[in-house]
Amino acid sequence: MFDTVIRGQLPQQDLMHLPADTFPMINPVHWLTSHFAVGGYSPLQRLSGMLTAHMTQIKPQNGFSWHQHRGLEIYTYVIDGELYHEDSTGGKGTIGAGEVQRMFSGDYIQHQELNRTDEFTRVIQIWYVADTKYKGLAPNYEQVPLEKMVPRMIKDGVVRDIIGENGATDSHVHGRLTSTIIPAGGQSTFEPPREGEDLFLYVVNGSGTANGSIPATPLNLYDVVLATPDAASPTFTAGDQPLNYLSFYLPSFIKTEN
Repeated sequence: MFDTVIRGQLPQQDLMHLPADTFPMINPVHWLTSHFAVGGYSPLQRLSGMLTAHMTQIKPQNGFSWHQHRGLEIYTYVIDGELYHEDSTGGKGTIGAGEVQRMFSGDYIQHQELNRTDEFTRVIQIWYVADTKYKGLAPNYEQVPLEKMVPRMIKDGVVRDIIGENGATDSHVHGRLTSTIIPAGGQSTFEPPREGEDLFLYVVNGSGTANGSIPATPLNLYDVVLATPDAASPTFTAGDQPLNYLSFYLPSFIKTEN
C-alpha cells in the first residue's frame, strides 16, 4: 500500500471542511471535464492506498478508447447518464445512475469507457492500489445494480455499502466505501471512522448545509470533509435537491496533536 502524500499541511483538527475550489477543475480535452479531490493536481495526492477520487464528465458520443492498467482496482460510480464499459477479460456492460462498476486489473488489463448517448455522462472514478496478497489473481470485472446494494437508514439518509465487509462488491483493497443519499430537505449524519481509520467524504451531487461541529457551513458540490474517529459528526441537511456523498474509510492519514 502506498503511503499518504499531502502537499502542504492539513489543519491539525479532528474534523475539516475543504471547499470544492481547494481542488483543481481541469478540462484537458474538449470532451472531458474533471474535478480531482484526490490525485492529479490536488493537494491530497494520495490517501493511504487510494490513488485518486475524481469527478469525470464526458460529452455525448465521446470517451476513453482502449487503454491498459496494472496493479489497480478501479471503481466507477455513475451520477448522471450512463457509461459503456468493455475490457479484455470479456467483461462488458452499460451502467446507469447510482450503479457501480468494479474492475480489478491484476497484472494487466485493457478496457474502454464510452458515453455512447446524446446526453452528458458524469461519474466518480476511484483508483486503489490492489492489496498485494492478490498479486497474480486474474483480472476481473463486476457490475453492481442498485437493487443489489441493500439500503439502510441513518435518519433520512439512505446508505448503501459499496466496499467493506457488508459491501456489494467483491473488493481487493484496504478500506470501506458507502454512498449516502439524503432526500431534498432531509437530514442525516456520517458514520464516524473506526479506530485506525480516517474519513474522506466527497459531495458528488446536490448541496446543503452542515451544522454542529462545523457551524452552519454551506455544503456544496465537490466539497470534501475529512474526519478522525474522535470527530463529532455534524448534521447534514439537503437543499432543494437530494444530497449525495461518498464516504471513504481509509487507513489513518490525518495527523493531529495529542
